[in-house]
Amino acid sequence: MKDTKMSTHLSGGRLNVAILQETMRKELLNLLQQCEGPKVTIWDEWLAGPVGLVAQYSLLMEHEVADMFPLKPGSLPTISVKHIIFIARPKLALMDIVADYILSLRSKQNSPVEFHLFFVPRKSELCEKQLKIRGVLGNLDLQEFKCDIFPFDSDVMSLELQNDFRENYLEGDPTCLYNVAQALRTIQQLYGIIPRVYGKGDAAKQVWDLLCRLNKEEQGIGPQGATTSCIDQLLLLDRAIDFTSVMSTQLTYEGLIDELYGIKNSTVTFPGHKFVSPDDANPEVTAREKKRIILNSSEELFAELRDSNFTSVGAALSKKARIIKTQLVEKHNDKTVQEIKQYVSRLPQMLANKQSLITHTAIAEYIKERTDSFEFHDTIQCEEDFLNCIDNEKACPFIEDLIAQKAPIIKVLRLICLQCVTGSGLKPKVLEYYKRELVQVYGLNTWLTLCNLEKCGLLKPQTGTRQYAVLRKTLHLTMDESETGEKEKSYLSSKYVPLTVRLSEHIAKNKGWAGIADVLNSLPGPTIEELQSKQPRMTRRNSISSENSSSIENPKVVLVFFIGGCTYHEISALRSISQQEDSNVEFVILTTKLVNGITFIETLMESE
Repeated sequence: MKDTKMSTHLSGGRLNVAILQETMRKELLNLLQQCEGPKVTIWDEWLAGPVGLVAQYSLLMEHEVADMFPLKPGSLPTISVKHIIFIARPKLALMDIVADYILSLRSKQNSPVEFHLFFVPRKSELCEKQLKIRGVLGNLDLQEFKCDIFPFDSDVMSLELQNDFRENYLEGDPTCLYNVAQALRTIQQLYGIIPRVYGKGDAAKQVWDLLCRLNKEEQGIGPQGATTSCIDQLLLLDRAIDFTSVMSTQLTYEGLIDELYGIKNSTVTFPGHKFVSPDDANPEVTAREKKRIILNSSEELFAELRDSNFTSVGAALSKKARIIKTQLVEKHNDKTVQEIKQYVSRLPQMLANKQSLITHTAIAEYIKERTDSFEFHDTIQCEEDFLNCIDNEKACPFIEDLIAQKAPIIKVLRLICLQCVTGSGLKPKVLEYYKRELVQVYGLNTWLTLCNLEKCGLLKPQTGTRQYAVLRKTLHLTMDESETGEKEKSYLSSKYVPLTVRLSEHIAKNKGWAGIADVLNSLPGPTIEELQSKQPRMTRRNSISSENSSSIENPKVVLVFFIGGCTYHEISALRSISQQEDSNVEFVILTTKLVNGITFIETLMESE
């Protein structure tokens, strides 16, 4: 098999995420190689994007993949290859589509066809049973493509589970937690056993218990992985302990791109009209076409901008423009031949930087059009009031106006949920008033969505305790301008520091939960603090004293696992802590899915 090149932007941190990418890529290519000759792949649409982060279509073509089709209801064109490969998650609805395709193709194809189904990441007995009922199991070669983690950047990985929070909290389906536990096993197989494990929340405890059980099933071996780990600490965080960070609007550059345009698998799509260049041969065509842009740290300028508050992006772009202009107009008078050669060798990178500047200037203009609006400013002001516990005891006039204007329901629900979680509940009269207004304006189906939000704790009546108000002061979750240091300004969203980030910061600095017992007791769910070792007798080797004796020069690596979703704002905040001069920690983020307030609420809504 042809060797594949690892993505350089994934290997920039102390934890080499490119190893994960290469492992998953080899697994896929090995499966494809078992199907000798030309082949067609039919993809579960949800998987096509994430798997593209592991192996791009051009690489699959090199391994005789002649064509790719989405797995969706309908008929396929006539396929004249020997191997047809379905690549799908173990979902019953998808099995029915696979069965329909096979039955249809069997009746149309003259030449013999071999059908293969690669389950991602694992097989399911229920799905196999469904295929058997449909009469196609005997026609299928079943395999597992054990790709349970997708690499997004040198410090970000995601399981990309479509509805994990909904499935766990609303539908009582713990499959996603099993997937999380298996993903942790994958991490430890690749990077070694993580010696210290912390966690908070029901889902975190369930995952830890599952991981321990899976390890016990391999009696005599212990957890799979090297004795020495690249990762010093693991922090498991249940999304349910901090809804505030999801419900508030992200104000970092990358966060706002996600809020306004939606980043999917490191790619975002914009209207084309601001990307028309003066020398464009077909400006009208360019303006009509959508512009797809890949966002990751392989682009130097984006890596510089992404974690900054959007208010500082304009100045950063202007500064970059001056630097690039100076470089490009560099005089060559009196320069030696060697110096001119060096300039020519730098020219491609300088031109790439110029193009990058043009791209991000256009993106910033798109964002500014939205953030300059009165509606956006009013929304942020409303959020800041809630985050500072101002007027969250009564019905909010701004929310009332939005309902009266029949604004998008997700926007309204997001603000109501933020008011609720920052008020540690809504007064019963206010809650009932909101419910009544929403159902009256948006229809009866809204009631089902409200029930879902209540079931998972985003909407609830106020009780005697005010947990958020206490946490806000204890952990300094909000600060005014005079309190905000330069190092924190870059990642504050509405001058709010995510609770999850404060917990991560505490774990990294204090090597445990010591000193915040009251904080932990006020948060929902159990607290985890455990030692983990390859064999029981090795516990002392992984003890705190051993950890303290490690090199001071090497920053320790803390893997923060968000179970239920993580926002770009939280990622930016963790990066900012790592980049502080006095910091001796490098955070790596693993999440079940990258989310924002819009996508999070969407998964909890009931369709019409």
